[in-house]
This record gives sequence, C-alpha cells and structure tokens, in this order.
Amino acid sequence: MAEWVEQARRVQNELREQVIPEVPAGFAPRLLAGADLSMERGSDRGYAAIVVLDAATLNSVDQASAVSQLPFPYVPGFLSFRELPAITAVWQQLKHKPDVLIFDGQGYAHPRRFGIACHGGLVLGVPSVGCAKSLLVGRHGPLGEERGSTAEIVHRGELVGMAVRTRDRTNPLYVSVGHHMDLTTA
Repeated sequence: MAEWVEQARRVQNELREQVIPEVPAGFAPRLLAGADLSMERGSDRGYAAIVVLDAATLNSVDQASAVSQLPFPYVPGFLSFRELPAITAVWQQLKHKPDVLIFDGQGYAHPRRFGIACHGGLVLGVPSVGCAKSLLVGRHGPLGEERGSTAEIVHRGELVGMAVRTRDRTNPLYVSVGHHMDLTTA
C-alpha cells in the first residue's frame, strides 16, 4: 500500500498547482449539484450519486448514480483516489451539467491543500466546493449555536475553510474551496 500512497501524494502535489482559487469572471451559477459515495460495509463496492438542482428553486433537474468497484482502500487524505473514478462515471451520465459541484469531503482544508473537491473540480472542469462533516486539518474558534453561525478554520496559520452551522444547535459543516472557487462564494 505504501507505494501507491507515495504515488498519490506526488500526484496531489503536482496537480495542486493547477487549482484556481477564484471564481470565473461573470460567475452566476444556475445549476448546483452534490456528489457523494456510499460504501457497502465489508466490501470494495461503492454507490456514487450526483443530484443536480436548480439554484433558484432547489428543484431537482437531473440525477445519476452508479455502482463501482473502488480501486483503493480508504486512507485519510487520499479520498479522491478511492471515490473520484466512481463519481466521474456518474458525472458522464448527467444530461444537465451543474455550474458548481459540491463534494462530500474536503477541498483546500486538506494536509496537502488538495482534497477531493480540488481534485474533482480540476478533473471534471467545474467550479467545486468541499463540504465535510468532520475536520481533517486545522481548528476553528467558537461557533454560535444558531443557524448561519460561522468560524474560520485555520491550519498552520493559514485560513483553509469555514465551519458553518446550517441548523440551530447541530454540528457544523466544514466548507472549503475546490477548483475555480473562493471561500466567500463557497
């Protein structure tokens, strides 16, 4: 396993330089999408899905899913190598490509600043956001209990994302930029 991890680390370090941490000129997303992958316990089979929503109404306009064999085991910091092949297969099925793709995972808030949202946005050529349920790197300050509360996530003295409370008195989500995205827009 160590050999593929080292190769993956080199790929992350090389591709990281191609990520653009700003939105394209005139950016006005009409279609938003979320991408995720679920595992079958005790198996290397993954269930990937993408749902595309109209940004104005949040009505579903497209969705696709696929079952795939996952090529790598789960190793923290290398999620994209495990999940991105399946998500890419689902992306190719979409009739309506989104203007923004939100990944269940990290973007810039990653040890090498290249989480699945950076990798996926770069490979698929779409502005992307990482939205995770747990923190991979960094710490954030106090966060109010009410919906809409935010706190900066800082890692090694650098702002890497935001903790965002989406509902009153619930755990926050951890948002970071992917490709062609800035933190304010994310």
